Amino acid sequence: MGKISSAARSKYTERIKEYKTQIEEILLKEKKVLGVLKEDDADLSNKRLVLADDSLNMVSYYLLMNQLSLTFLGVKNEGMLNDARKRCYQSIIYLEQVVTDYIDAPFSDYEDQLAKINDFNDKQRLDLIKKLGFSIESVKEGYGSNSRWKWSFVEVEGRFGTIAKNLINLKTFVAGMDPRVEGYEIRENHLSLVKDLLTDSAKRYREKYELSTFRIDDFKKAIQYLSALRRLLAMLGQAGAIEELKKKIDIWKAKMDADQRKKESSNRK
Repeated sequence: MGKISSAARSKYTERIKEYKTQIEEILLKEKKVLGVLKEDDADLSNKRLVLADDSLNMVSYYLLMNQLSLTFLGVKNEGMLNDARKRCYQSIIYLEQVVTDYIDAPFSDYEDQLAKINDFNDKQRLDLIKKLGFSIESVKEGYGSNSRWKWSFVEVEGRFGTIAKNLINLKTFVAGMDPRVEGYEIRENHLSLVKDLLTDSAKRYREKYELSTFRIDDFKKAIQYLSALRRLLAMLGQAGAIEELKKKIDIWKAKMDADQRKKESSNRK
């Protein structure tokens, strides 16, 4: 790579000023909100939804600055990409505080949490989920396929899938899956996305186990995501798909148990 000219650096610095200003304003707003947040605040969950969305706005600015670095300087800005990745995490954390991080749990375990955001309608939920998914995918693309963060995104995407699932209010959702009910298409899109995310998370955790960590915990997490999908489908009365999932879960559990026995046997030698 050739030497970057001072003119190119100056042009880049000038172009990113507005985005840095926007980020500073969001950080200041976040600090003020966090400074007054209290656990007994009746609007706590809705405020965290706003903080999650603001974090994703910051991700977009970091990604724009990285793109401008590529355009004017010819290099990725790892610092901007790292900040974007951290803000994806922060958005996820805020959302987990709203809807919990329960992967495979009865709806009753987090139903009370969802009741606090009843005014956050189906379209807003789907829009936020799509925004988070787009942000995560954009950061991944920014790093490239050979990034050292490759396997860490398995966790990020898994937590994303969990949030997408937990944002569904199953108490009202099932009745709303009638095509004659207003907003059906939005709910259908949300459900389809969640199914894909849970399936992909299971697949990716198993890949992580087999190709990287060889940790049984990762295989267990893969099975947990399949079980979460099975539980969701049971709530929706999709019997055929449930039976197929049960078979798959049984096969994966048998493989995991065999691997664990093999590992324990090897450790004793």
